[in-house]
Amino acid sequence: MGKYIRWANEDDAESLVTLNAEFNGAGLKVSEIKHSLRNTNELVALAIMEDVPVGFACAQFNKSFCYRDLQREITEMYIQEAARRKGLGSMLLLFLEQELQVRGVKDVKILTGRNNESAHKAYEHANYLNKDQIVFEKQLTSRI
Repeated sequence: MGKYIRWANEDDAESLVTLNAEFNGAGLKVSEIKHSLRNTNELVALAIMEDVPVGFACAQFNKSFCYRDLQREITEMYIQEAARRKGLGSMLLLFLEQELQVRGVKDVKILTGRNNESAHKAYEHANYLNKDQIVFEKQLTSRI
């Protein structure tokens, strides 16, 4: 069967639990992933190699009154170590880009870690430009 990209669905929840745990250690449950896939506008693409899910990428888009065009971002991308450098990252990006374009998106942004050199190379290879932005983050505490 080789390698290909397709949309993730609820039947992929167990594989996504494993892949996401490798990616960020979030420890999500199958039920949480199924709920998320059912109740979100997030686009979740799955990389398959020899009939086994080996990676994923996610994208989001929305309309803001502040901008004429849709706001868009590829938010996550992960490929298992053994499946890297086989073109799956490029395939995932192209798959999401094509769908975003169909939905009216004109450009896409990706945020990644400053020291994630392999991701930098993959994105540059896919013709993304480094805009050298600074990201601020804050943990919100519950005040309820």
